[in-house]
Amino acid sequence: MEKVNIIGGGIAGLGILGAVRNRGAIIKAGALRRPSGEPLLSMEGEGLLGVSRPELLRLLDTAVHASVRRVVGRVDPLPDAGALTVGADGVNSVVRRDYWGKRSAAKPTPFLAVRGVVPGTPAPPEVGEYWGRGEIFGLAPAVGGSNWYASFRSEWGPDRVDVAEALEVSRSRYANYSPAVQNVLALAHPETSLAQRIWTTPPLATYSRGNVVLVGDAAHAMTPNLGRGACEALIDAMTLGSLLNEHPMDKALAAYNKKRVMRTQLLRLASSTMGSVALARGAQPLRDALFKQAGKRVARTRERAGTSK
Repeated sequence: MEKVNIIGGGIAGLGILGAVRNRGAIIKAGALRRPSGEPLLSMEGEGLLGVSRPELLRLLDTAVHASVRRVVGRVDPLPDAGALTVGADGVNSVVRRDYWGKRSAAKPTPFLAVRGVVPGTPAPPEVGEYWGRGEIFGLAPAVGGSNWYASFRSEWGPDRVDVAEALEVSRSRYANYSPAVQNVLALAHPETSLAQRIWTTPPLATYSRGNVVLVGDAAHAMTPNLGRGACEALIDAMTLGSLLNEHPMDKALAAYNKKRVMRTQLLRLASSTMGSVALARGAQPLRDALFKQAGKRVARTRERAGTSK
């Protein structure tokens, strides 16, 4: 139940870009906001499309060719020879653990993520991220409703978190936020919401070992602050598939590492840094003042560009 930015070329290559556009919501603008809703930094997007993760997974599943044989079941132990093994098993990847060792184990962050979808489309002045003191709240349009998410420090977890209890805590925690945020939380229901600890993976120098390769969160799980986790997983898959179609396996995996490791590890670090800024506590006033000044400069630049046309 989170929005993901769609990489048009990759989705088009699977033949589902039209379907994604039909099931996605166009996000034309948004803003970084104070809890009151006052914009600090306004942002405009051109052709930015959001689609819920369950819907995207359903559409991706339709792109799987009918000739593909599916076998569902537990694999233990993992194969150590022969065909390629792709570890696409998430942040707590068993494949990564078995082939990269205990030091590659995922680590929980101090932050809880609560997210969901509710009926009703947010008005343009409500779209964006609301940054408070050690907490954030995001709101964006989705097909037939609104996609929302919240993140704050919590001692819950790292295992299963009670969604109903997390929603109650969220309603209390964001009680002084704008009416738009409070209205969304009032509509939020456990059946259409998720609550979980945010986990990340340590840095990896390579995503392949022998005939084993990692993709997505198994390779580079990052905090959600840049919205790149699901996007980079899609690019991983498309890149790996294309390279395997063009080259022998050893050369394909070497090229995959060259194309994907540096980029995704830099994004992992950048996302963590952005999370530290967004969830700042003591430095919040200075942070907001800097973004306010940046917002004014951006507005002046847009005005000059509009005048010169």
